[in-house]
Amino acid sequence: MSELGRVLRLDARRAALLVAVPVLTGVGVAAAVPSLVVSVAYWDNSVVTLLNAVRLLAPAAAGLAAWTAVRERPLDYLRELTTRSPATGVLFDLFLLSTAALASYVAVTVVVVVVTLLQQEAGHPHPLGMLVGAGALVLHIVAGYLSGRVAPHRATAVVVLVVTFLWATLRVPGVSWLSLLPPAAFHRLHLFTTLRPAVLVDQAVWTVGVTGALILGYVLWATRRLVLVLPLALALAAAIAATLHLHGSVDGAVAPVAAQPVCREWPLTVCVHPALRGALPPLMAAATPLAARLDGTPGAFTRVVQRPSWTPATVADGVATIHLDEDLARGYEVRAVRQIRDGLMDAGACAAPRRPGSDGYRALVDAWLVGDEAPAIPDTRAARQFASWSENRRREWLRLHFAYYRACALGPQDFHAWRNLPVLLPKYGQARAASPSE
Repeated sequence: MSELGRVLRLDARRAALLVAVPVLTGVGVAAAVPSLVVSVAYWDNSVVTLLNAVRLLAPAAAGLAAWTAVRERPLDYLRELTTRSPATGVLFDLFLLSTAALASYVAVTVVVVVVTLLQQEAGHPHPLGMLVGAGALVLHIVAGYLSGRVAPHRATAVVVLVVTFLWATLRVPGVSWLSLLPPAAFHRLHLFTTLRPAVLVDQAVWTVGVTGALILGYVLWATRRLVLVLPLALALAAAIAATLHLHGSVDGAVAPVAAQPVCREWPLTVCVHPALRGALPPLMAAATPLAARLDGTPGAFTRVVQRPSWTPATVADGVATIHLDEDLARGYEVRAVRQIRDGLMDAGACAAPRRPGSDGYRALVDAWLVGDEAPAIPDTRAARQFASWSENRRREWLRLHFAYYRACALGPQDFHAWRNLPVLLPKYGQARAASPSE
């Protein structure tokens, strides 16, 4: 036993382990930096960032493991001086290399978690997702090292590095179920979505099954112990079952999820996803003037709510729904206000044939509603008249003409007839509606 311990201590002090930790940590952090720069304040995207980092970290780990196996193979005769099993040295090597790789993985995980905590994070961490990344890393260590043992040539490490790199990087997220096999390829998740836990479970089972099958298969080959046939069969069965589940999950890897919004209550009620709570003050400032101009019309609203990107932006029953850029790119509040304005339109009526020039009159009102500069339109007389009206008169005009504005049916008479009329003319809308010229 003392002789065995001495050999194991010599194994643990090899230079490959000292090189592995800093090299793999650097590769993992470099792979995570692009996502970290954008934002990882949403915990689901933190997990995706980590899993995508493994897509570069794992091939590097596999190549390093293969290089270690080839480099240390000539020293096998030292291990054979002991009475231990021929598989003991291999298992110990795998343990040491996996420990080094996991230490690097933990360092990358800490970086991602710290960056997330420094921002306005939302959602919930996925420990299972982090375990899936660790499992994929260990799987690559095992596959790379055993490749070096089976084919102890210098080119083996290069072949392993190239093959694992191609496997990790050539799979496009969401195109095929193969993209779900570890190391999985995921697109950056939109807000109001989450990774399905069932997919993460299948991935964890797949990595455990394949890793176990590789180790048990090698030990069975090295020791000829038939007692390992049953656990080897179980490991293969688990991997096959997980593969079949992942095959049917390519369209369901991401699922919608409800999020408790954060709101600001005055003078409007503005609610957004908790990851974007920093957008509340600018949204409030941008939406309040529009709400004041629409007051008293069927398009009036007192509440602005962010909705998922796959739902339409609408204004109904006093609630305006909007979409927001997840990175809050410059001008997001202006785009949100324009979404509210566009949500006022009757899509069916605006798509129907209408009088030539009606778009110009609508654009004149559109610009006023959102505070843009008035556009140049063919009817300069109407443009001058509208520009000369006070804010209050424009609002009263909109209350009487909102139905025509919403239906994209404004015309010159809607502006010229108001030149010498008082601000309040409740009968004007009825007279226009009954006009045979319309």
